[in-house]
Amino acid sequence: MGISVKLQEFEGPLDLLLHLIDKNKVNIFDIPIAQITDQYMEYIRAMENSDMGVMSEFLVMAATLLDIKSRMLLPPETDEEGEPEDPRQELVERLLEYKLYKYMSYELRERQKDAEKAAYKAPTIPEEVLAYREPADPKKLLADITLAKLNAVFQDVMKRQEGRMDPVRSKFGTMEKEEVNLEETISHVEQYIAGHKKCSFRSLLRSGNSRMQVIITFLTILEMIKTGKIEVQQDEIFADITITARQDGEVA
Repeated sequence: MGISVKLQEFEGPLDLLLHLIDKNKVNIFDIPIAQITDQYMEYIRAMENSDMGVMSEFLVMAATLLDIKSRMLLPPETDEEGEPEDPRQELVERLLEYKLYKYMSYELRERQKDAEKAAYKAPTIPEEVLAYREPADPKKLLADITLAKLNAVFQDVMKRQEGRMDPVRSKFGTMEKEEVNLEETISHVEQYIAGHKKCSFRSLLRSGNSRMQVIITFLTILEMIKTGKIEVQQDEIFADITITARQDGEVA
């Protein structure tokens, strides 16, 4: 349902007064009350409207103008501070308020016209188009992967390894030599990746039983990335890295 904006000429007495003020090009803050009153009364006499409800509004304003006109002829009254009061002040405030609402109604009318020109169309895009995703570019995905990020993942895994240590035995002064077979560890990493085809970077690092094996595993992965045997993918910053064995690689 649209907004009804009724803008007839001289719809009320205030509208007529604004018209007379604009016609005579006088300042609304300094209305020549005698001149405006005479013109207003001429309009009242010329009105042929038989609607007493409408006529009563104009007659009330006519009485108000005559009252102001008579008060202008008398010595000015003063307020509590001794300043002279202007008998037109209340009328001016009513005219300014009416003028504000009048121009607001013009704005509403223009917006209503603009709204009538608007149209809505429901989306008709095929599901295949909505489901389409641009193919991932490995170069773009690997562009953000740096040694610093890999090192951050490695440090995270090392902290988890430290959390598994016995808080009592870890403080013993004696150190035992850790025996690690380099070739077996590298072979284990390659076979793990080849067997899973796709695995989590963190899960692969955690497969190591000791710190040295974790280090060797980490270096092996870096070497396999360098030689192109595996591909790595990271969907977003600080997310887990997925390792995928290349089909044309030599991981076995």
